[in-house]
Amino acid sequence: MTALLKLSGRIDAFTRWTGKRLAWLILVAVIISAANAIVRKAFDTSSNSWLELQWVLFSIVFLLCSSWTLLDNEHIRIDIVNAMLPKPVRNIIDVIGHLFFLIPLTVVMLVTGVPFFLRSFQINEQSGNAGGLPQWPAKSLVMIGFALLLVQAISEVIKRVAIMRGMIPDPHESQISALEAEVEHLVEAIEKK
Repeated sequence: MTALLKLSGRIDAFTRWTGKRLAWLILVAVIISAANAIVRKAFDTSSNSWLELQWVLFSIVFLLCSSWTLLDNEHIRIDIVNAMLPKPVRNIIDVIGHLFFLIPLTVVMLVTGVPFFLRSFQINEQSGNAGGLPQWPAKSLVMIGFALLLVQAISEVIKRVAIMRGMIPDPHESQISALEAEVEHLVEAIEKK
């Protein structure tokens, strides 16, 4: 298990390093969007490639940073229900959710995403819009994003099993404690009404 925890630590470090750098592309997308809007209004001209670049940059952040979101426990879940459950039940739900839902989803997306990208790359697929960008780089993001998410999901399972065995502390304990306090406050407020 120690070797798996070391692997998990390396995966986590890579995920955090990648996510922190790619998140800056949101700023780049905003600057491009603002510049494009100014040029369009001031000079009554625009370029489809600049418009498409905005959604490609957003796609990079959304798809390639999803593993970072999972690492930091910021993914979507029903927090009020989750916080009301005992810690061992939450751990089991996390392991089952990762093993039977997240990992299979990422595998299916990879199995379908690789041919999706390869077909586009082989024909050098271009945008249907005049002056648009090539499509295959954007289509590669599906494949890359789900590969990163798969690797991070494996890391999360390793850590959760280690937490359940008492080998490591829960890295998200402070988040969970704060959420439990908030849920408790909400329940008290509802009961008073």
